[in-house]
Amino acid sequence: MIIILGLVILVAAVVAGVAGVLANGGHAHAVTHFAVFGYHVTGSTGTLFLYGIITGAVAMAGLSMLLAGARRTSRRGRDARRGLAQSRRETAAVSADRDDLRGQRDTARAYTASTLGDDGTTRNGTAPNGTDPGLRGPSLSERLFARRPAPPQAAPQPDALASQAPAAQPEPAAGQAAAVPAGTSAPAE
Repeated sequence: MIIILGLVILVAAVVAGVAGVLANGGHAHAVTHFAVFGYHVTGSTGTLFLYGIITGAVAMAGLSMLLAGARRTSRRGRDARRGLAQSRRETAAVSADRDDLRGQRDTARAYTASTLGDDGTTRNGTAPNGTDPGLRGPSLSERLFARRPAPPQAAPQPDALASQAPAAQPEPAAGQAAAVPAGTSAPAE
């Protein structure tokens, strides 16, 4: 809306300027004894009005450049202040995290120092991770260069029917009852 209003005002000013220059031309509107910065202006009042329009346009261009520069400078300052505030918030958060981590580290060191003996083992003789320090697995080179066992050979399969037959169960002694696993019922006799 402001752009349309500005465009209407600009067109009206141009129309008024052109009408003023054309209406004040000729010998009847001659300018006499008029000088600007030592330059004597000759011609009609329409020519003088045209010079005034040009001078006003140049002044408006300079003013708009000045205001645009001031607006850009203020925007840069506002962005810099916003960035500084963001940086300070991030620094405060990182500092708080760092302080928390330091506290956790100090707590862990104090706990480790209180649970370990002089030889680096706990009071019951094991390492802090619960393993016996004397029982260590093979080193990396032993694991990499050790001989691997050969894959097992496939044993010959017995006859297919024999493999399907149930295996013989040993019978309990005559005086003993067969043990029934928990959760199952004994067959009814």
